[in-house]
Amino acid sequence: MTIGSWYQGANRCCFRVWGPQCDRLAVHLLEPEDRLISLTPTEQGYWETTVENVPPGTKYVYQLNGDLERPDPAAHAQPDGVHGPSQVVDQAWAWQDQAWQNYPLGEYIIYELHVGTFTPEGTFTAIIPRLSDLKALGINVIELMPVAAFPGTRNWGYDGVYLYGVQASYGSPQALKALVAACHREGIAVIMDVVYNHFGPEGNYLWPYGPYFTGQYRTPWGDAVNYDQAHSNEVRQFFIQNALYWLETYHIDALRLDAIHAIYDFSARPFLQELGQAVAALSEGSYPRYLIAESDLNDVRVLRSPDLGGFGHQSQWCDDFHHALHTLLTGESSGYYQDFGSVADLATSYRQGYVYTGQYSPHRRRNHGNTPTGCSGENFVVCSQNHDQIGNRLGGDRLTQTLNFEQLKLAAAATLLSPFVPMLFMGEEYGETRPFQYFVSHSDPALIAGVRQGRREEFKAFGWPEDQIPDPQGEEVFQDSILSWDWTDPHQGALRSLYQTLIQLRRHWPPLLDLQLATVTVTPLETEKTLIVQRPGLWFALNFSPNPVTIPTPAGTWEQKLDTASPQWQGPGSEAPDHSSEGTAVAISPHTAVLYGQID
Repeated sequence: MTIGSWYQGANRCCFRVWGPQCDRLAVHLLEPEDRLISLTPTEQGYWETTVENVPPGTKYVYQLNGDLERPDPAAHAQPDGVHGPSQVVDQAWAWQDQAWQNYPLGEYIIYELHVGTFTPEGTFTAIIPRLSDLKALGINVIELMPVAAFPGTRNWGYDGVYLYGVQASYGSPQALKALVAACHREGIAVIMDVVYNHFGPEGNYLWPYGPYFTGQYRTPWGDAVNYDQAHSNEVRQFFIQNALYWLETYHIDALRLDAIHAIYDFSARPFLQELGQAVAALSEGSYPRYLIAESDLNDVRVLRSPDLGGFGHQSQWCDDFHHALHTLLTGESSGYYQDFGSVADLATSYRQGYVYTGQYSPHRRRNHGNTPTGCSGENFVVCSQNHDQIGNRLGGDRLTQTLNFEQLKLAAAATLLSPFVPMLFMGEEYGETRPFQYFVSHSDPALIAGVRQGRREEFKAFGWPEDQIPDPQGEEVFQDSILSWDWTDPHQGALRSLYQTLIQLRRHWPPLLDLQLATVTVTPLETEKTLIVQRPGLWFALNFSPNPVTIPTPAGTWEQKLDTASPQWQGPGSEAPDHSSEGTAVAISPHTAVLYGQID
């Protein structure tokens, strides 16, 4: 039996909790009648019992050492918030997705969304009617920002403290299952963003149970999670069971692991490797589930198999691609963007994912990264925008606030024509003009002040003025971040149509389905600010310059498949020929992408 409260049917429930620091442990049932039932100690500091007359919906807490009462660390629901009692949940669900097999990772077209701002209602249920819009766009995967129970009703989700629970303001556990079931009916996979590097500061009641944390290492959030000190076996199991819980109980198809570089673990068999093996074992004999890491280490061990000393994760977010693309589009050079800015940087990323593979990083003031030998395109998730890169800007401004319309189309093509797994952030497909800002709804005044100060410190590296920083505690920043779902403007409609066309090409045109990086040839033209990318059966050029450029056609005979300057996309008009052969000059308009396919 796994940890937490597990309803067995017939008003019978099993309780199991890890509490090695407790001399006595009992479950205090608050309804339908007030009862206190002692738990029995078992091996390795676990306590458990099975109780009758516990219907679904029963609220409870654990009583530690006869007096201290705390919620269940593995609560499946916290209906009254992170400071309230836990709730017994009947996890039975009539799943109808037995034929679902997930997609090969290389076929993923990911759409990242925040449940609270994706719709005005901000719930799991409200997402379901919008799935048809995403399906029409060509999206086959949604990625939910964290939904584990967090304090208040407004949060990005990275302040979660009950990792098995579902945020009550988003809906019930059943509502989340209904969303996953609806996605699978529409042919859409679901990625869950999970946070295993820290717990949020408000509502974290783990301390009296056991050594979940260690002072051996310090993180931006305080003491690190205990992954390699005494009692770390059981701490690891807490998180491994959590991963399997989402994949099995909620039929989630992949997990995005937040900031694994903040997981401190110097053991011979790292937690992240053990997690990779556990998920691989679950996938055997059924269908594949994936682990997608967020890591700024540029360390290929994340992607290598455990047999080669790696963690065995299938993919990772590739920040280098985003930064190289962003600097070419915007010209920004502050903060971590100082490490990028040349066409050659983006060319390097197109070839191998990482730009930094061991050379000196001016921003970090040290050498950074290693070489991703043996990796393919499916090992890297790329984007032009995501929640971090938008929400951690001064005003939560999207590229629509920074770029002109032709540049927005260029950004879309650069991402969706790449030999990697592309990801969109909600609203970018139609040029959403509303911001996506950082927001919280804490109740502790000292914590609120700390968050405000943290934002000021974070923005210093970018030179953004302190007096213009939005208040993350204010409800206004949350309301302003809700999608408009409006593409009635001709430019917005054309942008969405371009995204739709690029995605359809991506999903159905064979040359774009090949994600082998060894077959990618990239030529940077630094003076012209243009990048030429050739893959078997296609080539395309990206002109980041405000001036037109002319380039020679690569070897072969070619037919134009797309030009973002075309009037079809509200552009100024295509200068590129419909057909071209080796040596023929191809004119490319400013801030434009052109795509050609080979004629047999």
